[in-house]
Amino acid sequence: MKRPLETPLAQSLPATVPFVGPEAIERQTGTPFKARLGANESVFGPSPKVLQAICDAAGEAWMYGDPESYELRHALALSLGVSAEEVVVGEGIDGLLGYLVRLYVGPGDKVVTSDGAYPTFNYHVAGFGGELVTVPYVDDREDPESLLSAAKECGAKLIYLANPDNPMGTWHEAKTIEAMIDALPEGCLLALDEAYVEFAPDTAVPQVELSDPRVVRLRTFSKAYGLAGMRVGYAFGEANVIRGFEKIRNHFGMSRASQAAALAALGDSGWVAEVRGQVERARKRITEIASDNDLVALPSATNFVTIDCGRDADYANTVLAKLVARGVFVRKPFAAPGNRCIRISAGHPEDLDLLANVLPEVLTG
Repeated sequence: MKRPLETPLAQSLPATVPFVGPEAIERQTGTPFKARLGANESVFGPSPKVLQAICDAAGEAWMYGDPESYELRHALALSLGVSAEEVVVGEGIDGLLGYLVRLYVGPGDKVVTSDGAYPTFNYHVAGFGGELVTVPYVDDREDPESLLSAAKECGAKLIYLANPDNPMGTWHEAKTIEAMIDALPEGCLLALDEAYVEFAPDTAVPQVELSDPRVVRLRTFSKAYGLAGMRVGYAFGEANVIRGFEKIRNHFGMSRASQAAALAALGDSGWVAEVRGQVERARKRITEIASDNDLVALPSATNFVTIDCGRDADYANTVLAKLVARGVFVRKPFAAPGNRCIRISAGHPEDLDLLANVLPEVLTG
């Protein structure tokens, strides 16, 4: 019996996933991790107010979520100082990136990104038949000038840039991003991923006119708000651009519990401030641990620290594998030159104590 044929595009794609989850590694090894420091989640969790909101919403699980995410979208608009028509809510930044690519990228369309940048975006581009054009990182940062040059040369429909960056944790000042936006070629849209913006200095957050249809900014509740498992992200930009999402988004993709959790999280600014403080302390501790082991921690404006292992990718892979074998889940950048590094998420003091204890063994073993 023959199975139905996939489309030629689907047949051409490998059956892979961007990230191997820690759960998959635990199943393979038969051992749970002692410290989960690889996925850039917030181990500090959501606020008690958010947990109560989730509990309160549990009894309404039989209902679909509001397809307009009306309350959350209006609360976000108020927080951002924009209109509700300039905001769309979706299933995390990953989901919104998929919608964005679907809206603007067709077979053969060129899309520019940095080699080694957030890989899920690349999967969306491949899935809709777009052609990726990549440029290298410069000094462990995405390079706006290279991105712009490549976009102009190939006639790109879309540029992807994360500020602060994942996986390196580095960032550009607002004036650099603003200059990049001013120089965007005709017909090219900038997808500005700001997943880590709550951890960045104010000087890294650009001022962008919402009337400018060339920029869509994407943010999330997965990081500072501690809601990675609830899958809530949002994008904002010029109203007509945002209206385009209504053509293709999953209108019932958001659960009631997710909407309630995000709304409560948005209203608890004190908790976010507390998380920022804990992340700052964790970044400092990770940096000290690196230094104690003659490694270099890159400056970070995120909830993780990227550590230069000082050699090549093979050595960094060995360090990572030995940490995983000792119960410490971490990840690393995929592409050169960042693949000489490992990446460690902010953790509780006891998580970092474990890291401090096992890292010397890993490096000398």
